[in-house]
This record gives sequence, C-alpha cells and structure tokens, in this order.
Amino acid sequence: MGLLDKAKQAAEQAAAKAREGVEDVQAKRDLSQAYNELGKAAFELAESGELSHPGLEAAVERVRSAQAKAGSDGGAAEASADTSYDASQPPAMPT
Repeated sequence: MGLLDKAKQAAEQAAAKAREGVEDVQAKRDLSQAYNELGKAAFELAESGELSHPGLEAAVERVRSAQAKAGSDGGAAEASADTSYDASQPPAMPT
C-alpha cells in the first residue's frame, strides 16, 4: 500500500469519525429538545390541574419562581426566542 493510499484511508477514517460525532451531537440535541417539550407540557398540565404528583411539585414551583423573576409575560419572551432558534444549526460559540 502506497503512501497516498494510507493517507486516503486515514482521511476516510477521520471523516467517518467526524460524521459519527455530528450524529451523536444531533441525537443529544434532539433528546434535550424532547425533554424540554415534555417538561413544558407537564408544567402546563400541572398548572391547569390536570396533572398532579408530589414528585412534580418542586419542579413546578421552580418554574413559577423563574417566571416571576423573568416578568409577568410568562413564556412570551421564551416563545420569541424559540422562533429564532434553528435546531439544525450548531449552538453559538461564546465570544
């Protein structure tokens, strides 16, 4: 096997690992988004009285407290942030 063949094989292996890494990150992002949506739905059900469980009370209270600190708009600021977020794009890097 020549030097160019070895270099090509190494490049192909590196590309395959990079693709796996990207797929892993996307799967974790999708899972996080699914948990977020589930949490929002559970909170809304708890607020409406359709769902109650002692294990949820502390989390529901934390959301209420965070909403109070964020202002009386509830989730309006969060909703506007959601519309500008594109889950297919990588997260912004800190500057």
